[in-house]
Amino acid sequence: MIARLMDDETEAARIRHYLETGEADLDPREWPGVNIFEQGRNQHAALSGALIAEVGRRSVNAVPPPLPPGLDLAAFTRDRVAPMVDGLFPAAERPPVMRLLERAVVFLTSATIADVLTAQRWPHTAWQLANLYLGSLGRAGLDGQPAGVVGLSQETTWYLSLTYFTEPDPFADFLVHETAHIFHNWKREYVGLPHTRTREWLLDIGFRWRETFAYACEGYSRIRTLGGTRRGRAQLLDKYTATALPSDEHVDSTELVDILREALEVRNGWARIRARCAPDKPARRTTRP
Repeated sequence: MIARLMDDETEAARIRHYLETGEADLDPREWPGVNIFEQGRNQHAALSGALIAEVGRRSVNAVPPPLPPGLDLAAFTRDRVAPMVDGLFPAAERPPVMRLLERAVVFLTSATIADVLTAQRWPHTAWQLANLYLGSLGRAGLDGQPAGVVGLSQETTWYLSLTYFTEPDPFADFLVHETAHIFHNWKREYVGLPHTRTREWLLDIGFRWRETFAYACEGYSRIRTLGGTRRGRAQLLDKYTATALPSDEHVDSTELVDILREALEVRNGWARIRARCAPDKPARRTTRP
């Protein structure tokens, strides 16, 4: 058997450092175990167990925001993302895309948090999710800082805090925003759609336009939902421009507003957003005589 290389004091110090910072050495070879696989399992069990225990300790007597009565997560997800899927994909491709999205949402509650933290592959992701959950309870994060986000996406899963339902910004929708990112990060073959070398991703969005695309989808979704008339939507766009533009260095606010204004003037604004955020065409080569 492989000798134990880390004493109890060192193990306790590493766990304490992980809880305070989210940092963990991904090399498990100093943890106990007869081989590297068992060492990895023991490391994961020690870190996730300590994380769950600390979250439980900090959650005592906390009152979480309630879920809406009778919430059906699959139906809720469909309701939020179906207009976007209908506007961005042809009819034949919508069912498999929707099946992917319906399975994507996990709300962080007292009933789910332990399983969610245990299931995470990366320690830092579990630590971030723990902070997100603590923030929904009105508690400071493990690093002592407030949790200022509503959710976190990991591959094709969105972890949402219950504060999603109490978000005061009428133009914010983390679910729609992160769904937009899935479209350019997820390959067509993984969803069961036809694919080629030049048609690899669900949507072909230009790299420098990806954050703009997500914010445009988020803003357009909220404006369409809140504004029942053309005039009402124009007024909401003015309000969005004045109060809700993202402070993101990857987004040109003027360009974003122009995309939204153009999208609101056409029948299928989703398709217009997609077209405006398509990859930049390469410069045309010319040959000198």
